[in-house]
Amino acid sequence: MTAALELSDIHKRYGETDANRGASLCADAGEIVAVVGENGAGKSTLMKIAYGLVTADRGQIFIRGESIPIAAHSPDRAISLGVGMVHQHFMLMDPMTVVENAVLGREPTRGLFVDLGRAARELVELSETLGLGIDPWAKVGTLSVGQKQRVEILKVLWQGAQIIILDEPTAVLTPGEVRQLFSVLGNLAAGGKTLVLITHKLDEITTIAHRAVVLRRGQTVAEMQKHDLSPTAIAHAMVGRPIALEIDKPACVRGETVLAIDDLEVAGRGAEPVLAIDHLEVAAGEIVGIAGVEGNGQRELCEAICGLIRPRQGIITLAGDDITALSTRARFAAGIAHVPEDRHHRGLILERSIADNLLLGRQDEHSTRLGLDREKIAATCRRAIADFDIRPPEASAPAAALSGGNQQKIVIARELLRPAPKLLVCAQPTRGVDIGAILRIHEAIVAARGRGLGVILVSAELSELLALADRVEVLYKGRISGSMDAAALARDDAADRLGEMMTGAGARGAA
Repeated sequence: MTAALELSDIHKRYGETDANRGASLCADAGEIVAVVGENGAGKSTLMKIAYGLVTADRGQIFIRGESIPIAAHSPDRAISLGVGMVHQHFMLMDPMTVVENAVLGREPTRGLFVDLGRAARELVELSETLGLGIDPWAKVGTLSVGQKQRVEILKVLWQGAQIIILDEPTAVLTPGEVRQLFSVLGNLAAGGKTLVLITHKLDEITTIAHRAVVLRRGQTVAEMQKHDLSPTAIAHAMVGRPIALEIDKPACVRGETVLAIDDLEVAGRGAEPVLAIDHLEVAAGEIVGIAGVEGNGQRELCEAICGLIRPRQGIITLAGDDITALSTRARFAAGIAHVPEDRHHRGLILERSIADNLLLGRQDEHSTRLGLDREKIAATCRRAIADFDIRPPEASAPAAALSGGNQQKIVIARELLRPAPKLLVCAQPTRGVDIGAILRIHEAIVAARGRGLGVILVSAELSELLALADRVEVLYKGRISGSMDAAALARDDAADRLGEMMTGAGARGAA
């Protein structure tokens, strides 16, 4: 049987870095294949080569048995051959309708005019066949994240895709939306489509994939069949050694209130505030998770606590002291540590060294009247690199040369090694991070809790909140729509209940 998509002995080098070195992949019609690996393993590069976004240095590409000249491959060529790609960050124009987005660049015509009506009818037929429930005349900006994901799939199907590559397709979906997506993907595979998923969510691989192809350091190191797929086995193949997937988290011992927020409002563009919190508090030794579909006030909450934006009203206290009017610098000096959601724009200066980034905002701690204390700086760097397993372990290496996971470990090390922190505000701490680094980061957060820090943990990963949080508050349209205590979080249906609250359907105070 001829494979729908085959990549053989693919090599791609960027400067001194081998992104792919002999990577291979094969996917058949009617099959769902997961592509997994640590950060920097070469997953995205391999799939971009398949779609023609990146040109390989050497290797072979076959689409339904046809050999594709590497130098001539391009997205246009891929689409004409029935290959589509759904990107992690949606390629949609919010002010335009679903049908306008679907046909953009490939508009059907009738005579001299664009025939949107015909395209809309075709989209309706596709939508009904797959149970997507998408109105072709709806403005994309009015759709939920899950609906936008379905629009992306409709778009590539309308373009005639028989082979669909999906990059982290569940990254921003609720549990209910994930189930709906998997139902759609199952229907597509049953209809003979080929689906290739880049993902880091091990439990989802075992649920949806027929096979998994594992990359490590640019090479294909394993191909795992359905009966071999388990989170433990996949993680072992990814990192090349046995790895524990759970961390030891002692029972929560709540101390004094560290953070209290009352009547907080952050102004939005319209009359309604983008954030409106009546009351929220975090105790020493407690991890409070903040759940919600992205864009429901999580970023504003973190930035208001850290002084990066000014609220319209409200009071914020840290360990009993009113910090509402303090500067960001003064808040950090008072005991706040902050891991921002966007490490590249808010957490690091990529062109500077590991050492420089470990000192950001902490230069005063490493200075004397005569200048920087080089001995103290070296000691701080040695401790951070050792404690957080930052690789490469060279303080002079530029941050830009590190993987995403190691960049994130720099930010977390810098913040947790501040002198006498009281509150850790941690936003999306493991976004884009591989399994090995995720476990290190989780251990660091739990260790901070054990030292008596209060922790606010904002995460789009419900599994992360369920594993780490002692209590979860759910934000919906800037307001707390529900709360779950430790007992509720331990229930089997906890993820589903959180997902309902994230869409505004859950009851306040569900426990």
